[in-house]
Amino acid sequence: MPGDPDLGSVLVLMQGAFAYMDGRVDPPSSIHRMTAETLSRHAAEGEIWAIGTPPVAAFILTPGPDSLYIGKLAVATSARGKGLARRLTDLAEERARALNLPWLELQTRIELIDNHATFVALGFSVIGETAHPGYAQPTSLTFRRPVSPPPRQQQDRQAQR
Repeated sequence: MPGDPDLGSVLVLMQGAFAYMDGRVDPPSSIHRMTAETLSRHAAEGEIWAIGTPPVAAFILTPGPDSLYIGKLAVATSARGKGLARRLTDLAEERARALNLPWLELQTRIELIDNHATFVALGFSVIGETAHPGYAQPTSLTFRRPVSPPPRQQQDRQAQR
C-alpha cells in the first residue's frame, strides 16, 4: 500500500467509484471538479493511499486540528465486499495515531444510506449534519470514530524505550 500512488490512476478510480452518485445526490459530487492538479494539491496537503496497481481502493487523508479527515474513499466496483474499506480505515487509524490525532472523521451524503451503514459497521458514529452553500436542508452527515490506543505489543515496546 504505497503512500505515493500514481495520481492519474487514483483519479480514474475515484471518478469511476463515485459515478453511481450521478443523479442521486444533490448537489452533484465534487468528484466532477477533481483533476490531477487538485488531487496533487491534496497529496501535498495530506496523504493519498491506494491499494493495488492499478489501484482498486484509495483515499485522501487530511490532518486537522483534532482529527484525520478521510476524503474520497473509493473502492472499485469489482473489488467491493473484500474488506478494502476496512483496510483503508485501519490504515487511517495508524496514520492518525502517528500524528497524535484522537479522531478519524469523514462525511457522506444524506442520500447514500448504504454508505452510512458501511461507516457505522466500521465503527463510526454520526456527529452532525451540514448543508452545502445555497441549501437550507442538510446535504451531508459527518461521522467520527475514536482512534484506539496502539496494540498491546506496540505499547510494551514504546514503554521499554
